[in-house]
Amino acid sequence: MNGSEKLYQLLDDLNVSFEYLEHPEAPTIEIARQYWKGHDAKHCKNLFFRNHKGNRHYLVILDCDCDMDIHGIEKMLNQGKLSFASEQRMMKYLGVTPGSVSPFGLINDHENHVHVFLDKNLQQAQRLSFHPCVNTASLMISKDDFIRFIDHTENRYEWIGVY
Repeated sequence: MNGSEKLYQLLDDLNVSFEYLEHPEAPTIEIARQYWKGHDAKHCKNLFFRNHKGNRHYLVILDCDCDMDIHGIEKMLNQGKLSFASEQRMMKYLGVTPGSVSPFGLINDHENHVHVFLDKNLQQAQRLSFHPCVNTASLMISKDDFIRFIDHTENRYEWIGVY
């Protein structure tokens, strides 16, 4: 079973409904915006970091309209110096490639190594949108179903204020 099949099977097992939107490759928010027109989901920016020692990894999920630089994120998370995780680390912990980072990749984090930070602004959304571990589609699910998915992964997560 490939990564996508594994994800869809889990969503089915959790009774999570979603809207599937196939589109051309969209590795950045700027590119993806053109395919989201007419959809009511709040689209998310997903950033994968490692600490300076490389022994901790963080998935930061932000409202896609939020502009934050890495230094602002470092200060906000209070986790020390951060850098973007390498392609090898993305594959090891999330099973994704650059441009496809997604919380759905947490199904590949079998040791619950990745800590997740969620933008508090997303609590206001009814539906959220993420790549399904590939950047040629987007899945739109209810915020409540997304939290149920995150709870199922057993990864630690916390809501953070983004200003």
